[in-house]
Amino acid sequence: MNWLKRFRRDTVARWVALTIILAMLISLALNGLFIQLAGVWARPPLTEVGILENAATITRLIDASPVALRPQLARTVTENGFEVSWHADRHDLRLPEVDDAISEEGSRILLPLLHATNRRIEAYEPSEWPEGSADARYVLVIELADGSWLTFSAPSRSWGLDETPRTLIVILLVLISTALVALIATRRLARPLQQFTEGARRFGVDFRAPPIEPLGPQEIRQAILAFNAMQAQLQHFIRDRTQMLAAISHDLRAPLTRMRLRGEFIEDAEQQQRLFRDVDEMQAMINSALEFFRDDARLEPATQFDLAELLHTLTDDYRDQGIEIAFDGPQRLVYFGRPLGLKRVMTNLLDNAIKYGVEPEMKLVADAGEVRIKVLDRGPGIAQESLEQVFTPFFRLEGSRNKSTGGVGLGLSAARAIVLEHGGELTLRNRYKGGLQARVVLPVHREPRRSIFQSCAKLDGVPNPRRART
Repeated sequence: MNWLKRFRRDTVARWVALTIILAMLISLALNGLFIQLAGVWARPPLTEVGILENAATITRLIDASPVALRPQLARTVTENGFEVSWHADRHDLRLPEVDDAISEEGSRILLPLLHATNRRIEAYEPSEWPEGSADARYVLVIELADGSWLTFSAPSRSWGLDETPRTLIVILLVLISTALVALIATRRLARPLQQFTEGARRFGVDFRAPPIEPLGPQEIRQAILAFNAMQAQLQHFIRDRTQMLAAISHDLRAPLTRMRLRGEFIEDAEQQQRLFRDVDEMQAMINSALEFFRDDARLEPATQFDLAELLHTLTDDYRDQGIEIAFDGPQRLVYFGRPLGLKRVMTNLLDNAIKYGVEPEMKLVADAGEVRIKVLDRGPGIAQESLEQVFTPFFRLEGSRNKSTGGVGLGLSAARAIVLEHGGELTLRNRYKGGLQARVVLPVHREPRRSIFQSCAKLDGVPNPRRART
């Protein structure tokens, strides 16, 4: 009984079973309808047109009649296209030339009805007449006891169908009915799965995305509810972590301030400066760590913006500082993401290219499914074994690329985190002939429905950071 209860619920198994049953029933119904119509459309063989049974009765009657009455009797039984004629000589019959006109099946049926064993019986179908012949029809020829001949004919149905096209039509009806039912059922199952996929992708792009509405069969609803619970737990965890870090920030800054105040009473100037440097470094590390963990740019809602204009704006900002950055890419590229977060990523990569190399440049390439941004420089590069290690929080290179010690090693970690939250990737590799390439790959996300997301500007209304800056 458990399986019956599960079947009554709106489950995937129930929909699969109902789809198969409904497809079979519709196929049977269409085939039955076609069979009824085939009674009119079909071109059956001679044994199926009803001539043989009537022919046996008429043949016995005419065979027992005087010769003088046979033509009149034949004309009398002719009706509704069913023609009967008597011929004393076989040469009077206008029949098509065939290799073997004797009908074995007709003989097997008719001879017992005629109470005879040696009568010649011939059968002709419309397909055996010359193409385009006006005489094409069903003809049954029976030899009488005295050697005369009796012919029975029924007109050909020119609109009829042979066996091969009838079989093809039956197969086509089965395929059409099955495809229609499967399409309706799969749409019923695929729509909630598609909404589930869009909701999961939306949560990857927008941390504050609303929960997904549970729709569809029971298994899909359970999966959506489990995902919503996980999403709520993650949001709750990040909110708690942010509050905890804010408390740590407040608690750590107070003792650091007291340390600086007490340092003012140190008479040894050299020791005092060392203490102040340590306090300043600790303060910078705390501020950077808090900025990394809280990072409002990573929590901003996703929106549609002009990525190319954002990069142009960055190059203009550096040009105002006397730093030239070459840019290669389109003048306009609409992208769905978080502009503040991506601006922070590119600023970090450009700052590193300027600080640790020369000839900084930036390239933007867009394909159908992804956007690629490259930040290039010429310089010492990074040791091969450290290309991935530099993304570890608080890891700092002190050798090849550092001209001066600065930062606490969180810039690249934050940049990669932002890129990963967009569903992309950030990688580094050394360039041939020296220098470094930072490569950002971002997937192209389809703009969500307005009923779920806040309304996004259309192409002509996309915010233009370059115009806003001026």
